[in-house]
Formats: sequence, C-alpha cells, structure tokens
Amino acid sequence: MMLWIELLIFLACIVVGARLKGIGMGTIAGLGLIVFVFLFKMPEGSPPVIVLGMILAVITALAAMEAAGGLDYLVSIADKIMRSRPQSITLIAPLVTYVLIFASGTQHVIYALLPVIAEISRKSGIRPERPMAMSVIAAQQGLIASPISATTVAMVGVLSVAGVSLIQILGVIIPATFIAVIIGSFAVLKKGKELKDDPVYAAKLLEGKFDLTQKMKLLEGIELRRAKGSTIVFFMAIVFVVLLGVFPELRPEYPVITEGTMTSGRIDMGGAIMIIMLAVAGLIMAVFKADPESTVKGSIMKSGIVALISILGVSWLGSSFFEANRIVIVDSISAAIEGYQWVFGIGLFLLSILLFSQAATVVTLMPVGLAIGIPAPLLIALYPAVNGYFFLPTYGTILAAVSFDQTGTTKIGKYIINHSFMFPGLVTTTIAILIALMITYIF
Repeated sequence: MMLWIELLIFLACIVVGARLKGIGMGTIAGLGLIVFVFLFKMPEGSPPVIVLGMILAVITALAAMEAAGGLDYLVSIADKIMRSRPQSITLIAPLVTYVLIFASGTQHVIYALLPVIAEISRKSGIRPERPMAMSVIAAQQGLIASPISATTVAMVGVLSVAGVSLIQILGVIIPATFIAVIIGSFAVLKKGKELKDDPVYAAKLLEGKFDLTQKMKLLEGIELRRAKGSTIVFFMAIVFVVLLGVFPELRPEYPVITEGTMTSGRIDMGGAIMIIMLAVAGLIMAVFKADPESTVKGSIMKSGIVALISILGVSWLGSSFFEANRIVIVDSISAAIEGYQWVFGIGLFLLSILLFSQAATVVTLMPVGLAIGIPAPLLIALYPAVNGYFFLPTYGTILAAVSFDQTGTTKIGKYIINHSFMFPGLVTTTIAILIALMITYIF
C-alpha cells in the first residue's frame, strides 16, 4: 500500500512541476523529498553529481561560445544552406536542424531557424507544416545524438558503470537518428493539403497577415573573427572529447597508493569532459572576448540552469523512491518485461512525456534498466524513446513552431493530440529505435 502512495506522490510532483514549467519541476520535487525523507523516513537517495557536473561544464562552454557570437555564426550558415534550395525545404530544413543541434548540443538554436523555415516555405508555396513539424522532431533526434548535449552526457554517466563508452553510444545513435530524420522527412512530403488549397491560409492571405520578417544578425569584422574562432575551438574540443572516449589510453594516468602499494589510476570520462569544457570556456573568454556577464545572462546558460535544477530535483526524488522500493520495483518490472525487454522502451517514452526532458528521463529510468538486468546494448537501442515528449504539444519548440507559422498549417488540433507533430514524431522515433536495434544486433 505504501508503495502506491509513494508512487502517487512521485507522479504528482512530476505533473505539478511540469505544469509550473521552468525550474518548477525541480523545486516541486524538493517538496516530494521532504515528504519522502522527513515524513516517510525513506532513504535520501543521491543526486547524479557527476552527471550534473558534466552538464554544467558543457553548458558553460556553450554559453561562452554564444557570448562570442558562435551560435549566430552557425545559424547564419544554416540560413544560407536552406535558402539555396527553397523547393526542397521539407527535406533540407530537418537535416540542417539536425546537424546544427548535433553540433551545438542544445535545441535553443532552433528558435532562430523556425522563422526562416516558415518564410522560405511560404514563399516557395510549400505547406510550412511539413518542414516546421519535421524540423522540431529532427531537433530532438539531433540532441540525443550530440556528443556534448546534456542528454548524452547523462546517458554516458549512467551507462559508464556497465562499461559503456561515449563512442559506443554515438556509434549506434548517430546513424539511427540521422537515417530516421531522412525517412521522417520523406514521410511528410505530402502531409496535408497543398498550401494554395488550404482554406485557413487563403483566409489569412486575404487579411494580409504575413508581415513577419526575421533578420539574421550580421557579423562583420572583429565580431565575425571572434565568432568563427570560438566555434572552431568549441568543435576542436568536441573532437578531443570523442578521441578520449575512443582511445582511453589518451586520458592521463596518475599514481595511487593503496594500502602501501603503488598503483596507477586514470581520469574517467566524466572528469575529462568537465576539465576540457571548463578550459574551453576560459579560452573563449580570454582569446575571443566572450563577456563573462553576457555568458551568464545568455539564453543557453538560463536554459541550462533550468535543466540542471530540474534534473537535480527529479533524479533525486526518483533515487529516493527507487532505493526505498528497490526489491519490489526490480522484481515487478523484471516480471512484467520477462521475455519482452524491449517493452522498457515504452516506459522511457511515457516517462519522457511526463518529464518533458530527455536528460531527466535518462537519469530517472536508465538506472532502473541496469538494475533489472537489461543489457547495455538494448538500453542504447531504446535510447531514442526518450524523445516522446512531442506527444503532448506543450514543449517550447512545438509552441514556437506553431507561433512562427503564420499560415496556420502548423497547428494543435481540436483533440490536443491530433497536432502537426504527432505523425512525424511517431514515425521518426519508431524508425530510430528500429535502426538502433538492428545496429546493436549486427555489431
């Protein structure tokens, strides 16, 4: 009986926190911890300290690059690529979005792309719903494939205890998500009526409601050089991180004295990522004049802090709940998925709908998967299931896409779940999981 009461409190904290948005999820989880620890005398559990440290270091480097103009530079490149082939915007926009999110490690940059996609689509006579909705889904896929996103960092932190490396995760997820985005883009090529035949667009056209113009920030002279330089340094750091994951021997060793015996230890990936990313942030500030105050006040740092607080609260609450009921949870889930371990992916999908965060879903449920004995390769293959939060059209990127599409073709339906993102989301996520399963099975 107590387990169900505790589960109800856990879910209530998630639902209420999700409704509050922002850091609400993390802070409401704190209230749940008060109940669990001080009233119910449950184990306190533990927050994922290493994961939070890695996320904070990566966010700091990204925020410094943003302050130096690096993100504006990346967006300007994406803008030129999309405008070069306007008639193919439905195929090009999702791929450009995927690559940009993959490279930057944050979905934040899509807010600069969405107005551009909407404008190019409308002027080309292409139904904006197709590239807009698919680009939002592509951003989700690019995020879980990015080697420096908070989600991937969390995944590495959780699965490292099972001997899983960054390169093993990326070797499965990058091809799976990239191919899935291509297939998803083809799947929406004919979705909905053609723009010229859409009655909602026709009515808006008569009313003259198309005055939105999104001007790109023009970088010139010293600003452009600093933006390019910060971008190059950041991507060199990403390459270095990947190399450290592929070749562990590159990570420095240090002497360790245990009970009078001299041995050697090697810095782990978590520590390496934190050191490198903090150093990159410092280098960008010192060499490319990224203003520390602008770095802290930038949108990436703000969204990163929100993610940190949310992950801290939710993962800590989940850890307390899991530790108090470890035996019952492990036995119950093991019995439920016996012979059908892939069903765990449905759990990841459903939890991501509640949490609105891939990283929070990873740190909450992936440890449970390890505890019940699901093989690490299968957990990697099911990783794309954490992108299920498109199911309810309440996430920021979804709402932004609806707002930026003045034609009205990108919309939330009468019954809420019949929205523009449901079909491309289900197709792309399903395909990504299937391809990931094939890769892990073969290799």
